Amino acid sequence: MSTSFEKYQKRKLKSSYFSVILSIAFVLFMLGLFGLLVLNTKKISDYFKEQASITIFLKDEADSQEVKNLQTLLKSEAFTKSIIYISKEEAAEIAKKENGEDFMEFLGYNPLKNAIDLYLKADYVSTEKMAEIENELVKNNVVHEVSYDKPLISLLNENIKKISLWILIFSGIFTFIAMLLISNSIRLSVYAKRFTIKTMQMVGATKRFIRKPFVLSSIKLGALGSIVALIALAIALYYLNKNFPQFGFLENRELLGILFGSIFLLGILITWISAFFATQRFLNLRTDQLYY
Repeated sequence: MSTSFEKYQKRKLKSSYFSVILSIAFVLFMLGLFGLLVLNTKKISDYFKEQASITIFLKDEADSQEVKNLQTLLKSEAFTKSIIYISKEEAAEIAKKENGEDFMEFLGYNPLKNAIDLYLKADYVSTEKMAEIENELVKNNVVHEVSYDKPLISLLNENIKKISLWILIFSGIFTFIAMLLISNSIRLSVYAKRFTIKTMQMVGATKRFIRKPFVLSSIKLGALGSIVALIALAIALYYLNKNFPQFGFLENRELLGILFGSIFLLGILITWISAFFATQRFLNLRTDQLYY
């Protein structure tokens, strides 16, 4: 009978440990994802900024050499990410595909102009800097007109600032919640052994002696939970980088190493502190208070 009861207790204990490890792992995994998001906020925002372009319409009388000179000049500028030359014929084909009809059949000629799509580096995608670039471009002799979506650029920058701020706020809130959840998991595991703690105390064991195995056990659970979380995070990072290579999630290895190390240490630190205070709480309770 006692053997069956002992086996039952061991199974229950293992199940409790497994639940605590999974809880810690899940919380740390989510925290790691938020960390990845924070680390890559600038990359993601830069990617969307660099999708915006300035269209430079060229004069009809501009010859091929003048156009090449302009392209060479643009490539040498600090603000240039890339340029794409679009002839008036290519522009007509694009318009035909988008509209589903050939407007040149009605007009009898091609009213479009040769153009260059100028894609800027992210640091130059702002209302003020793009206005300066526009003013410089229109001074060129082969440039007929410069066009870009000014309201969109303004809206893009405003939204990116708001999103970045909210990401930081939510990351801070989630970090606090993660600490509370892990702390509660450890407290529940200690709570299940509160009578053992009081029994040891009643036979003369010191508080430090009683605390030590609980703290060490919790640290082991925290380390195991952290390892599980980091494995899951590494898998998620691999698939994110595979499906969204443009964001370069694996480029900054040093920051990733700091993030992974921080997640591991955080798991150990929170479980150590939680176990210390949870054990201390039950050590300070009277025997009759253990039932509440």
